[in-house]
Amino acid sequence: MTELEIEDLPGVGPTTADKLREAGYGTIAGIATASYADLAEAAEIGESTAKKMIREARKMADIGGFRKGTDVLEERKKVRKLTTFVPEFDSLLGGGLETMSIIEFYGEFGSGKSQIAHQMAVNAQLPEDVGGLNGSVIYIDTENTFRPERIKQMVEGLELEDIPPVEEFLEHIHVAEAYTSDHQMLLVDTIRELANELRETEKPLRLIVVDSLMAHFRAEYAGRGTLSVRQQKLNKHMYDLAKLAKEFNAVVIVTNQVQSNPAVFFGDPTKPTGGNIVGHASKFRIYLRKSKGGKRVAKLVDSPDQPEGEAAFSVEMAGLKPV
Repeated sequence: MTELEIEDLPGVGPTTADKLREAGYGTIAGIATASYADLAEAAEIGESTAKKMIREARKMADIGGFRKGTDVLEERKKVRKLTTFVPEFDSLLGGGLETMSIIEFYGEFGSGKSQIAHQMAVNAQLPEDVGGLNGSVIYIDTENTFRPERIKQMVEGLELEDIPPVEEFLEHIHVAEAYTSDHQMLLVDTIRELANELRETEKPLRLIVVDSLMAHFRAEYAGRGTLSVRQQKLNKHMYDLAKLAKEFNAVVIVTNQVQSNPAVFFGDPTKPTGGNIVGHASKFRIYLRKSKGGKRVAKLVDSPDQPEGEAAFSVEMAGLKPV
């Protein structure tokens, strides 16, 4: 599959291929998993032509049919785990944060969401033999929370030998600030192009961070009258992130805000924003809360293969540490 180029698709000449690559569709698999409307718009072709192109790409990429469980098991062997360097936290997630998945961290302000995002941006660049993914990071910042100074502190806090200089870590973090929900979605659309460029380097894309997912959507779509439009846009946004996670074998981290549910009289009334669309799209949902003595507690709320549980950790100047 890796030897095939998009020009090998019937009807794709040099001009169409250039348009597809400019729009981020640089692989057969990327075209095979595209929607007809998106591909037609990107390549400036008719929808019937786009359908034919996608059908051929699916045949060539062997996508879209039924597979045996053994084939799925073989594909699952490609999955990698990204360490948090907190053993209890890693254990909670079955060994670390899983590639090919969207992992949602939600909680109140100060619960550690952005701290985890920064720490994973460091850890993802480390060699695989110490729990990293030896890859690059794309960081979409919607609330102006990314701090290179924090990356520096966390790199200096790594308890490992032969750590590259801080500048090298920052070099492999590609940061974009999103100013609106549409801009946020546009940035995700452009990730594929950058990821294809990184594929040829020593540090392919291995982590995508959206911090935070819902900030712009909540501000721009206030009130029940706009809820339907918001959820449709959000559904496409999560779908696009899930496709990128699988196509590039990357971890996708989204941080999320919470809101209070006044109908809850007993227990914790907080719940994540975004409703069922975010819940269904996220493979792992982790609720973060503050605890005594400056500790944080991560509770695994949903997972396809791990039981619910909790893990305590602390956020120090040197980064995430065991309690």
